[in-house]
Amino acid sequence: MREIILDTETTGFDPLTGHRIVEIGCVEAINYIPTDKQLHLYINPERDMPAEAQAVHGLSEEFLRDKPVFAEVCGEFLDFIGDSRLIIHNAEFDMRFINAELKRLGMPTLPMTRALDTVAMARRKFPGAPASLDALCRRFNIDNSNRTLHGALLDAQLLGEVYLELQGGRQPDLVLAGNRRNADGEEEGPAKVERVRRQARVHAPTAEEAEAHAAMLAQLKNPMWLAGAS
Repeated sequence: MREIILDTETTGFDPLTGHRIVEIGCVEAINYIPTDKQLHLYINPERDMPAEAQAVHGLSEEFLRDKPVFAEVCGEFLDFIGDSRLIIHNAEFDMRFINAELKRLGMPTLPMTRALDTVAMARRKFPGAPASLDALCRRFNIDNSNRTLHGALLDAQLLGEVYLELQGGRQPDLVLAGNRRNADGEEEGPAKVERVRRQARVHAPTAEEAEAHAAMLAQLKNPMWLAGAS
């Protein structure tokens, strides 16, 4: 099962007010395990960079000025994700920005059904506990010491490790309770094991086997189990 762990950085919070994507990070996962296939794109947003956004991800207008615009990397991005499910922390935010960029190009948007939101997944698994990426890294003892600023590829890599833990770790199907999991990684209760009923086998000796056994006993001198029979 191929999935893409995805993160973006942007110039702000709302694409409807003119904010744009400035960075995309993608990590491929096969059966929940991240592979070495990754995609990392810096994107010229064709606008200024608000100071509050730069304080989050550290990407300046000057740094992004010579980077390709979204139209130039859109094909590479879509080819990489293919038709795989997208694993995103706070999926609604990233999907809104991706779809806003696609709409600008007159291209079909991505349905929300393609995205699995790990924030919602963590909140179902740990009700009432913090569900930020940093909080989940602490919960699962994942080293995020390099995360001094938000970065799309680094955050996607960390989310890949978090997602694996949310699915149960390196062996998600090795659960002593035998619980099943649905497509969102939630436990659905004990798995039902179908047992095939077989007819009981006959263990009584045949006449030939009884005769061979008696012949063997006749060769023994004073067998102890026959001592009381005479």
